[in-house]
Amino acid sequence: MVNVKKYTSCLKHFSLILTLILVLNGCSQKYQITKIEGKQIKVTAKSTENSSIENYILPYRTRINQDLDSVIAYCPETLDKSTGLWQTKIGDFLADITLAKTKDLFKKRENKTIDVCLLNHGGIRAILPKGNVTTRTAFEIMPFENTALVLELKGEQLADIANHIVLEKKPHPISGITFTIDAQNKVKNIKVNQQDLELNKTYYVVTNDYLANGGDNMVFFKKATKTFDLNYKLRNILIDYFKDVDTIPTTFEIKITKEN
Repeated sequence: MVNVKKYTSCLKHFSLILTLILVLNGCSQKYQITKIEGKQIKVTAKSTENSSIENYILPYRTRINQDLDSVIAYCPETLDKSTGLWQTKIGDFLADITLAKTKDLFKKRENKTIDVCLLNHGGIRAILPKGNVTTRTAFEIMPFENTALVLELKGEQLADIANHIVLEKKPHPISGITFTIDAQNKVKNIKVNQQDLELNKTYYVVTNDYLANGGDNMVFFKKATKTFDLNYKLRNILIDYFKDVDTIPTTFEIKITKEN
């Protein structure tokens, strides 16, 4: 007579061992991608679904366009970055207003004064056209989300700024600092706020977060002893300035002099 209880127990053990073997074999098996397939799906047909989506977002798009296209200032001449060896009108304009708009803010927060502004030539992505200026203009000039940072630096690093501009031969936007390039392409007569640069003195420089982290080879910013995040986007600085003025001044100050 068959012992059913003993038989059932053996069957359970056999099933358990078999399951364990299968699991171990599965874990040891390695899978590799042998082929990837894809296809382009063109969205061309005007379906009912597409129409409903369009109708849903239309009010938002309309409102955004109204805000972007509202006139907030007037520019009497076109400012661009294509003209000027060491300086450009649009570059100096952006540096000047960045310094002006952040000075009061920094003074209130830290009771310290920003001395210099340095931005990058490549960060200017469009012209400031003659005529009506809108919020969209600011987004076109500065489409990135860069914020203003203030760095505590020694005068040595400000000398590095001047040398970097001469070495790269790019009209990086500057404000608050002037210097001369002699016939041998050496920097001399560096002044900050019309005072001779002191190499061991502490200065405060406002720039954007990209440059503050060493972007565009501006590694001298990494020597900052302190960093202050103003939480103020450069684009918003530009928009706020446009709203503050009726007509944008286009005066041009010589900040870099080249000797023959």
